[in-house]
Amino acid sequence: MTRRDDLPARYLDDSDFIGFVPVHVVWEITLACDLKCLHCGSRAGHRRANELSTAECLEVIDALARLGTREVTLIGGEAYLRKDWSRLIRAIHEHGMYCAIQTGGRNLTRAKLQEAIDAGLDGVGVSLDGLAPLHDTVRNVKGSFERASDTLARAREAGLAVSVNTQIGPRTMADLPALMEHIIGLGATHWQIQLTVAMGNAVDNPDVLLQPYQLLELMPLLARLYREGEARGLLMNVGNNIGYYGPYEHLWRGFGDDRVHWTGCAAGQTVIALEADGTVKGCPSLATVGFAGGNVRDLPLEAIWHHSEGIHFGRLRSVDDLWGYCRDCYYNDVCRGGCTWTSHSLLGKPGNNPYCHYRALQLHKQGLRERIVKLQDAAPASFAVGRFDLITERIDTEEETGRVSRSGQVIELAWKHKGRKAPERGHPPARLALCRACREYIHPTETQCPHCNADVAAAQAEHERETARRREIIDTMSRLLAGR
Repeated sequence: MTRRDDLPARYLDDSDFIGFVPVHVVWEITLACDLKCLHCGSRAGHRRANELSTAECLEVIDALARLGTREVTLIGGEAYLRKDWSRLIRAIHEHGMYCAIQTGGRNLTRAKLQEAIDAGLDGVGVSLDGLAPLHDTVRNVKGSFERASDTLARAREAGLAVSVNTQIGPRTMADLPALMEHIIGLGATHWQIQLTVAMGNAVDNPDVLLQPYQLLELMPLLARLYREGEARGLLMNVGNNIGYYGPYEHLWRGFGDDRVHWTGCAAGQTVIALEADGTVKGCPSLATVGFAGGNVRDLPLEAIWHHSEGIHFGRLRSVDDLWGYCRDCYYNDVCRGGCTWTSHSLLGKPGNNPYCHYRALQLHKQGLRERIVKLQDAAPASFAVGRFDLITERIDTEEETGRVSRSGQVIELAWKHKGRKAPERGHPPARLALCRACREYIHPTETQCPHCNADVAAAQAEHERETARRREIIDTMSRLLAGR
């Protein structure tokens, strides 16, 4: 896979995997926040007591540039509540890295936005979690939907790349079609969606969490909206806990290239994150306990990235780390259990992720479904997790057929490969083929699709013939319209 200049900065090529390049960085520069979101995993609100100084932040930016980072996303809390935020944006810009912010937009005034633009800000992502009644409820501040929408419109008018981020819970689905109309009207070009995860405030408010079996309703809706939005200039980008496989995987991740599919958690491989106090993790959403790789006040960022065990779990993970349903799944060696954040937050360790479309479909064929039940609150700390049981039950009778339980409120990871040195060089992820009969991914060695029983070669040949016919029709119409 070769890199194209017209692709986003975070689009990965083989050299990124081989060199373990932290292509995309998500950086919480302050935990101060002016919203009180019911689903906030970091429990943002007040600044951390020991947030990095300006000078320390500038050292981090220099280190990221040396590591080859191409995109930096500043988050909080609210990034604009840090007084030196524009200075940090300017430093990122001067290193040639794409810089964006993610915001609730409540108090991002014209002056503050212009300050960031003058410093070199490239993009703004605004959170909209439904239409006004739902959004204001979830964000826990009346009028926040209107303020966020206004921020998005002003960013678009200023010429920035603008996107919308939406957290999906049970009540969100009904709002999604109208919300798409709203954000298209505001000029957004990208719409990132992800499932709300059982961490922090979301554990305190479990009604914001989707049940795993509700994926059967959600995923076809998202696929329809993806196609409708694409036709109107809006590209749906899915977060790392949307998927995996099933009949729509070919839509989600390749920006139109269906050769690209989910290939496992990228934390600590092509993604890196920092908390405002200098703690380094492989992914911004992961718990601090068990996933912190060190602090830039104690070690240079390059040393943490290259040598920390806390960062390297993703580089060493294999099928042997999977358990439960994921251990024996058809996609186990490529998927590696889906999103680490989602599975660890819910069940105390990664490697068994019930928020999987393929899994929900397979269970449904057996007359089964999975649901979660909260047992214990999360601790008051940022990124704290609670305690849930995962129940498998019959759809028709709700008779329980299985249960995954765990004890304890927070589990510190004890990886079986602890003490094992990560490889100095990575490798491109395994690539699956796409069955052209059912549009589901299969291992390249398959001759008969395990999902629809089609002859793989025959289906591919028919696809190529149909593609050639469509191309010929388009070429003919182009010549006629040109008067040739």
